[in-house]
Amino acid sequence: MKRFLLPAFFFALLVAVLYVGVQRAPQKAVIPSALIGKPAPAFTLPVLGSPGEFSESAMRGRWYLLNVWGTWCPECLNEHDMLLEIARSDTLPMVGLNWKDEDSAAMSWLSQLGDPYDVVAVDRDGEVAIDWGVYGAPETFLVDPAGIVIYKHVGPLNREVWQKQFLSRLPTERSSS
Repeated sequence: MKRFLLPAFFFALLVAVLYVGVQRAPQKAVIPSALIGKPAPAFTLPVLGSPGEFSESAMRGRWYLLNVWGTWCPECLNEHDMLLEIARSDTLPMVGLNWKDEDSAAMSWLSQLGDPYDVVAVDRDGEVAIDWGVYGAPETFLVDPAGIVIYKHVGPLNREVWQKQFLSRLPTERSSS
């Protein structure tokens, strides 16, 4: 029994050191994206609740947000009120990328909670999300009029993130909300 105490002690010490290190890491919420400064990945997907299709090229010439979400994602529910607030501010268009979800569940969600999106593209198999480098939902991308990814936020949006990380990156004449 004593021969297990020393390894158990060192294991517990290692766990404690790693825990403290992760908690104190200055950029623990930052996951770098290889897309920053590069063209947004091209895609054409079905539109939720419509027989039509949507392509990211339809957004060329204007700033927009791409928000990756799913009804199965608890943090997506946490950010939903903020997305509605952003939509009401009419600052810039918002494209929803419904990721690996059931269409009926997504339509019900938006019907019950409100629909902040200008359009919702349906990524049933998740291939487009992979092209965008999505780790998990929610994730939100800011794309400029030339189709260049300017910023990526992993996790739910809140007012502070919206103001400091998104609005601050928009041209002055666009960031008045």
